[in-house]
Amino acid sequence: MWSEVPGVKVMAWRMLNRLKQSSWAAENLDMMYLDDDTLAWAKATGDHDNDSKVELHKDADGHVLQSGDTVVLTKALDVKGSSISAKLGTVVKNIRLVLDNTEQIEGRIEGQIIVILTKYLRKQNN
Repeated sequence: MWSEVPGVKVMAWRMLNRLKQSSWAAENLDMMYLDDDTLAWAKATGDHDNDSKVELHKDADGHVLQSGDTVVLTKALDVKGSSISAKLGTVVKNIRLVLDNTEQIEGRIEGQIIVILTKYLRKQNN
């Protein structure tokens, strides 16, 4: 970010802007100076407008979920279109994240892969 090469400054600005949710990145972004032309170049892609909206899959307690995690159901759930009833406290291992919806994960219960809402899950500590 302290380079005299404009291209390096642009890349540093873009990367810091993508990470600006972190306090260290926001502080460095505030310290960084770009002249108007270089700043316009950095913003030219337009992707900086959407970068701060990164959403994560979180359980009922707000813990971040990742593929492969083990979770526990916090509510008894009836599975739509099936006779399966998942009981409170059921452990679901090796979950998969639903990429286009942060409120859903996929997990295997009684041999079937089902979609489960994250608000009914608690991440199990390993």
